[in-house]
Amino acid sequence: MAQTPERASELAESQTFDLVVSDVNLEAAESGLDLLRKMRDKCPVVLVTGFGTLETAVEASREGAWDFISKPFKVEEVTAIARRAMEKPGDSEVEEQPAPEAFTARYEDAGITGRAPSMIELYKEIARVAPSRTTVLITGESGTGKELVARAIHKHSPRALRPFVAVNCGALTETLLEAELFGHTRGSFTGATADRKGLWEEAEEGTLFLDEVGETSPAMQVKLLRALQESEIRRVGASRNTRVNARVIAATNRDLEKEVKAGTFREDLFYRLSVVTLYVPPLRERRSDIPLLAERFLRAASQNVGRRLYFSPEALNLLAAYDWPGNVRELENAIERAALHARGTEVVAEDLPAKMQTGEVRMRAAQSRSPLSAIYADLISLDELERRYLIHVLEAVGGNRTRAAEILHIDRRTLYRMAERFGIKLDGE
Repeated sequence: MAQTPERASELAESQTFDLVVSDVNLEAAESGLDLLRKMRDKCPVVLVTGFGTLETAVEASREGAWDFISKPFKVEEVTAIARRAMEKPGDSEVEEQPAPEAFTARYEDAGITGRAPSMIELYKEIARVAPSRTTVLITGESGTGKELVARAIHKHSPRALRPFVAVNCGALTETLLEAELFGHTRGSFTGATADRKGLWEEAEEGTLFLDEVGETSPAMQVKLLRALQESEIRRVGASRNTRVNARVIAATNRDLEKEVKAGTFREDLFYRLSVVTLYVPPLRERRSDIPLLAERFLRAASQNVGRRLYFSPEALNLLAAYDWPGNVRELENAIERAALHARGTEVVAEDLPAKMQTGEVRMRAAQSRSPLSAIYADLISLDELERRYLIHVLEAVGGNRTRAAEILHIDRRTLYRMAERFGIKLDGE
């Protein structure tokens, strides 16, 4: 046990450890990430944080953390992670994550918001796959933010300074999609007045995002498969192939495994695309994130209407109780509409869309706890904060009750009462 990062560093110089578990925020000059950099070559390091974000997960992974845990957590989960870390073959030598070729000085906001356990797992997967050039398939319902995940992978990859090119495969006919993706030569079809690069070439050394890949025709699937396998494309009307070097990330809201079994999607292309599969959970599976997202969208909407808006408790409860079949996209649109209908600075339940005013949703909202508690679920109580501070002061003064009372600006009698209330035994008792 070490109460400060400095003490942990001192212990590491004189002792050998099998595993280090550290908070990220240590309220000191050094953070858990600094400890990670010092200890990663000596033993596995597991980081814990109460503010799980994509950026923290990426940095922890990039710096070589064995795992990353978000609060609140179950003790059994941490125990299982610790056991796996120490049972790993050659656990005294932790493999470093491959360093990206180039990173922007500061990561742009990827736009992904969420602290639910399923989102923390997604952040960790993004952090793991970003440094590689592996093909990734992102699955999830419409409106969950699959393109945001693809952009996050790109921004945290060695290709971050190169283009990110997105194409909606379901919005174009087969002929147009082929010309858009692969390009064309002059005279290859009516209107082709000059040679033109396709989007695959535009994404050279960057990332090509194939959205709604499940909508492609069987003929187009054959061409995609060949391009992926050979890293070559052929422009429409051309007689030669062109070498390409773009990482491919695909996304779909369909169940491609069922499509493969039904014979509507090529099995070989499915396995080529799904080397790594990331699942973006719908809002109804992470209701604790709804208030976080709603507050973020309301801040943006406040700028549009020219005044700072706030949610009433009832409005927040309704937002958290609704199932959101359109997911994040539907939530964003609902907040924008509510901001336009708000008459003062408060968005009330009546400002929300009519479909959220049903008896079923209202009953669910009434039965649920306040959504604000979901936002602050991992924060400790004032009593617990006071207890921890008292323990910290007593340790700092070596159990000297007189000195502890002076630091706390209380008399010794009050100190005794505090210790009794928190079940803390003072020296000599």
